[in-house]
Amino acid sequence: MSSPTEPTEQSALDSTSESTSDLISEVQDIESDSSAVTRVDELVAKLVPIYFVSGLGADERIFQWLRYEGYRPVHIQWVSPEPDEPIADYAKRLTAQIQDECPVVVGLSFGGLIAVEIAKQIETKRVILLSSAKDSSEIPFYFKLFRAFPIHRVFPFKSLLWAFYWLLYWLFGPEGADQKKLLKTVLVETDPHFLKWALHKVVTWKNREIPDDLVHIHGKGDRIFPYRFVNPNYSVENSGHLMVMNRAEEVSDLLEELVLRA
Repeated sequence: MSSPTEPTEQSALDSTSESTSDLISEVQDIESDSSAVTRVDELVAKLVPIYFVSGLGADERIFQWLRYEGYRPVHIQWVSPEPDEPIADYAKRLTAQIQDECPVVVGLSFGGLIAVEIAKQIETKRVILLSSAKDSSEIPFYFKLFRAFPIHRVFPFKSLLWAFYWLLYWLFGPEGADQKKLLKTVLVETDPHFLKWALHKVVTWKNREIPDDLVHIHGKGDRIFPYRFVNPNYSVENSGHLMVMNRAEEVSDLLEELVLRA
């Protein structure tokens, strides 16, 4: 964890937290009144928008265990990649969904790579990586072997998915029936063209540029991007790749702190 916040910074943080808490309280006071729906929408719109980029093939459902306090989540939607489209070009297309200047962007897993690429093209206030990698040095060496032997580009993942659920559960680390069901649903619904394209972008990623405003949160038990290969700012104990699901409270606390300090 980071060192204690300086007094002046803490005062600003406390002030921001109080104003945000007041705003949330006002929303809660009137949300039960059907005639006040418009007012609720106006108050929610005043919350700081934070842009989330989900993991490979996933969508906002993967973040459903998180607690959003002090900010308003905006989920960037995946679009179909062009054949052999460079990851930088793809990220540039996604920036069309960002409607705010100098945003905070949160990227999960493959979405973290995309968040880094977005930050190389537009000014960001902060980039937060969850269970991801900042540059190519944090991509496991055995992933890079697929550069020479790109079997991932022809392997029929979707056709053989049923035979590998046990392995995928071990790799991703979902806990409980609901999390396993969601992971299985996401895998089944993922477009095979997008899956192969994204996997190829991971193994061939050669990024060396790390945004100055980047903060990296990583689970110590991650089996997709093992902890020994990364250098995060914050570590989450007893957590695997899906810490946004099974360590949601701790991740939510960190996100709230980082967003308010951005």
